[in-house]
Amino acid sequence: MKAARVIIVLFVIMSIFTFGLLLGTFFPRFSKDPAPPQIVNTATVLKQIQTLSQLVTVRHVYEKVVILEDVKWYGENRVLFIAHGNVKAGVDLEQLKPEDISVSGDKISVTIPKAILLDVYLDDHKSQVVERTTGLMRTFDKNLEQNARRQAVTEISRAARLNGIEKEGDQRARDQLMLLFRQFGFKDVEIKTRQ
Repeated sequence: MKAARVIIVLFVIMSIFTFGLLLGTFFPRFSKDPAPPQIVNTATVLKQIQTLSQLVTVRHVYEKVVILEDVKWYGENRVLFIAHGNVKAGVDLEQLKPEDISVSGDKISVTIPKAILLDVYLDDHKSQVVERTTGLMRTFDKNLEQNARRQAVTEISRAARLNGIEKEGDQRARDQLMLLFRQFGFKDVEIKTRQ
């Protein structure tokens, strides 16, 4: 009888130990995910946004044909250049000031600068001089090709602006920042563009 009681007590103790072990092992898996860290003040939010520096939100690709001629009475120099250019637009977040950010509990309001062209450059692997013409009594002007490149960059920048790259950059910046702040744990997010 005594042996039976000892076995029952040991069984109860082992059962409680096993139940506690199972509970400790499996219960955390069924609990809610831990809340994301909250950013509580404007200075912290400002610092975290500014670490993004220039937020490139849109990239357009353009091709442009540039013809430059230098005609003199004794002959001409001519370059036909096909430019393959890339234009990137986005928001310079380093321009944010403390007054552009308002944090209250799980609500944040941010006023971002307008999107600008952040980079315009030619792809040297795809851009090429298709034709060079030098008059009989002329030496070829090396600056003509460089001038054609500069003109191509200017015209590609103008085309990107006319096609609304900055407006598209504004919208995408707002969308990306809204997603970012929601991941930070903010439930009410308002992103405005500075006028």
